[in-house]
This record gives sequence, C-alpha cells and structure tokens, in this order.
Amino acid sequence: MKVVLFCGGLGTRLREHSETIPKPLVCIGQRPLIWYLMKYYAHYGHKEFILCLGYKGNVIKDYFLNYQETDSNDFVLSEGGGKIELLDEDFPDWKITFADTGLSSNIGQRLKAVQKYIGDDEYFLANYGDGLSDVDLDELISHAKEMDSVASFVVVKPPHSFHSVKSLENGMVQEIKEVSEADYWVNGGFFVLKNEIFNYMQEGEELVEEPFRRLLKKNKLYAKKYEGFWVAMDTLKDKKRLDSIYESGNSPWMIWDEG
Repeated sequence: MKVVLFCGGLGTRLREHSETIPKPLVCIGQRPLIWYLMKYYAHYGHKEFILCLGYKGNVIKDYFLNYQETDSNDFVLSEGGGKIELLDEDFPDWKITFADTGLSSNIGQRLKAVQKYIGDDEYFLANYGDGLSDVDLDELISHAKEMDSVASFVVVKPPHSFHSVKSLENGMVQEIKEVSEADYWVNGGFFVLKNEIFNYMQEGEELVEEPFRRLLKKNKLYAKKYEGFWVAMDTLKDKKRLDSIYESGNSPWMIWDEG
C-alpha cells in the first residue's frame, strides 16, 4: 500500500525547533521523526511514500536528496578512498513522491492534493507525521478490511488535547469531537483509508471534520483501540520524553531493530 505522510504543518507548539526545520525533521537520537515513521511502514512491507509538503518543504527535499548513508551505517573504505562498500543501507528500495500541498492547507486539502498519486489503489495508509508507536500495522489493516470501513484509525489515551472518539465494541464510531480530558480515547493519527474516502470529501474540508462525520452516518468509520506505546511529538516536553526513551536503549517504536 502507498503511505501518505502529512509533513506540511507549521509545528508552532515545537517552535524551539520548527523555526529552523520542519517538525518531521526534528531528531530523536540521530534520526529525524519522519525517518522513524517511514522505517516503521517499510518494516511491514509498505515502501512507497507520498510526502505532503508545505512549511519548509524544501528542507525535507534536501534531507533526502543529500542523504549520506555513511553518516549512520558501517562501511568499508578501500582503494585509497576511491571505493566505499556499505555494510548496511537505510532505504535502498523505498520510492518517495514529494508533493507541494500548500503552506497553510489543512489535512483534507493536502490529502485531496495527492489523490492523483494514490491512483486507483483500493486501500492506502496515512499518518499525521508527528507520532511514534509500536501498534501492529498488519492488525490495523486486517481490522479495516474485516469491518469494510472507508476510514479506520488507531485511538489511544494520551495526556493531550486531540479528537475524542467514542466507539462501540466492534469499532463503529459513534462520536468524534475535540476534547482536552485525558480519560478519552483520541485519534492517534495512524489511518487505513479506502480510495472511496474521496467521495466523501469536498473542497477545503478538514479530513476528520465533515468527511468523517459523513462516514459516521453511513457506519463506515471505525476505530481500533490501542493501549500500547504511542507518543505524539507536539511540544518540547514530548521531544524530551522521546529523547529520554531513546537514550535508555529501549525504543518501542523501533520494531525493526531486534536488538
């Protein structure tokens, strides 16, 4: 499946970093947030990415265009420096589409802008591009297909304000709204979407507002509860928390790293 990553937001709550680089390039350890997300999807076999760019999109392009495998992988240097043999590679078989989706566009507008790159694929994946998790992606996809949902997403319990989701035991969404209470299940930003989603979208609409409410009325919006690891990097406090986890040597989101 193709993976749509929303990378164009201003990241105003992480201003300490986002004034110089876009939030997806803020590093946890030696890697930027977007790298971890892409590595996560690639681990499950989904290696075709569509990056919805906006704020400082040129910086994200430069990161990949000038990527140096030798910065983070072991290699053998020989022939007086004339030959480099990489002992590992980060993304040899990834395909990345860079799409300018506007400086101030909302998520719905960004998704609509890349519809042509998704093509006629029945299903595709999408992610807000600001959170890390170890949720089982295969389970999420199977759940979406089993329920025949047009939109399915992970719901979690973070200590922040997000979109609150109320659902039945089978996952059918009853209500979605913005709240600040920590006791609510909220939208975790990991989506499985059917191409049919575009039939429920109109010009200028935010994805989780009008389109999702239309799906709700058709019983085509589902949520999968997840109580495992999930952290969204919205603020400097969130970044420090992720840094601390990384430095501990046990990073739950790095599911591809058996060590």
